[in-house]
Amino acid sequence: MQAVDVVKHVQHAGSSLSILQGVNLTLYPGETVAIVGASGSGKSTLLGLLAGLDHPSGGQIALFGKPLGPLDEDARARLRHQFVGFVFQSFQLMPALTALENVMLPLELAGDPEAESQAKAMLERVGLSQRLDHLPKYLSGGEQQRVALARAFVASPKLLFADEPTGNLDAATGAQIISLMFQLNRAQGTTLVLVTHDSALASRCDRAFHLTGGKLVELSRE
Repeated sequence: MQAVDVVKHVQHAGSSLSILQGVNLTLYPGETVAIVGASGSGKSTLLGLLAGLDHPSGGQIALFGKPLGPLDEDARARLRHQFVGFVFQSFQLMPALTALENVMLPLELAGDPEAESQAKAMLERVGLSQRLDHLPKYLSGGEQQRVALARAFVASPKLLFADEPTGNLDAATGAQIISLMFQLNRAQGTTLVLVTHDSALASRCDRAFHLTGGKLVELSRE
């Protein structure tokens, strides 16, 4: 994935507000990358642009060699479905579906005949083999995020975007979720982009960038 001179402006109170200013970023297969910054710095906006969920005001973004600019919404959705997984702070589970059904969903949409067996195996891997038939409202926050991780990884995405994945969890549960996410990521060789305000968490990634004033700057490891 590559972003070149990406700019994002939005209209606010009758004037143009600059969120991103000339952002450049290249992601390499299998690496883990953290994007850190204060609340409101534009981290989630950048993630949405990189995933093709929003359009930049300027610059170019390519996902797996395909420039996103010329693609319509359907083509972008197909590209995400084929290659990309997501983990969100708010879990984003389907409330009317069980844990098993939530994890099966991306596989069923792809027409995978082994959707149920693969989903069960992934839920067992994240420690939820006894929660297959539970609706999200009967699961704890940590359990819901485990379901979300299972759903994200079950289709073996090449690229995973995680937006503050521990933001709604207590410290101990969040630490467990992060460890699990890195374990799954290493096992599958997925490229991980992690948006966080936690510098300690960012230090676990191969590379880390700081977003401030609309600029993305790589942090030194020295």
